[in-house]
Amino acid sequence: MKIYKDIEDFPGSDFAVVTVGTFDGLHLGHQKIISRMKAIAAEHGGDTVLVTFDPHPRLVLNNNPTELRFISSQQRKMQLLEQFGIDNMIVIPFTIEFSKTPSEQFIKEYLVDKIHVKKLIVGYDHHFGRNREGNYEQLEETGEKYGFEVEEIDAQYLDDVAVSSTKIRNALMEGNVKLANQMLGYEYSIAGKVIEGNKIGRKIGFPTANIDVHDKFKLVAAGGVYACKVGVDDKIFYGMGNIGWRPTVGINGLVTEVHIFNFDADIYGKEIIIYFIDRIRDEKRFANLDELKIQLEKDKIATRKIVNEIL
Repeated sequence: MKIYKDIEDFPGSDFAVVTVGTFDGLHLGHQKIISRMKAIAAEHGGDTVLVTFDPHPRLVLNNNPTELRFISSQQRKMQLLEQFGIDNMIVIPFTIEFSKTPSEQFIKEYLVDKIHVKKLIVGYDHHFGRNREGNYEQLEETGEKYGFEVEEIDAQYLDDVAVSSTKIRNALMEGNVKLANQMLGYEYSIAGKVIEGNKIGRKIGFPTANIDVHDKFKLVAAGGVYACKVGVDDKIFYGMGNIGWRPTVGINGLVTEVHIFNFDADIYGKEIIIYFIDRIRDEKRFANLDELKIQLEKDKIATRKIVNEIL
């Protein structure tokens, strides 16, 4: 996948199949759009072009952006788009001034003049442009005016519920990563650098890798203990993760950590990624470390049962 941080660098395409959006999470609904784009591009010998924005528009337009959290970082979004087979990604800098651009002006100056769009694919209930004034009906009219076709993709449903980024964020905030994963079509994950902790887990036979989550706008799932996969040096291991405040040991600050099964390598300073499979229990306060160790042994058994079911 080719990535363009300046639309002026995009060379254009003889048959550009384009979509536009923020694509937080790149869930099943987004993947349905991408699949259709690829099919059309293959039919016409064209190229797929995904146009997105950085920073996320809500960070620029929201009155209190510090409260905003997103399923996927821009880096993770790029990794997934590469995996899903998008040919080109154009990242448009989003500013207050840019947000005032009328929808037709955006289509003409960016999609028509710069990208040479032939087919525009949008999801259901798609809105864009100044004050989200652009909708599907306007897109069809604009397409006729500038010579491109528009196709709207229906919502993707899971158990009769339309998949959306909002529903996935809500599931994660409730700790329901299993549902979130079903709507995403892959496992929700958190990446970061392994940092030194207080090593209390090591004292009771459950050493953990504590990670520093780089993206301050990353949505971290609800606190609790989770069955996880862990990516270390391009290898996958299994273990149990914990998100929370660790009330038993009196640690201040939210911690994301994972105990990796059958693993004793020194990974301080390394980047790892934790993939969350299912939630085992809430975070609890124990009277002492002995009680905590007993519970962790139970958690390990529960985690291994979940892992064995998916292997």
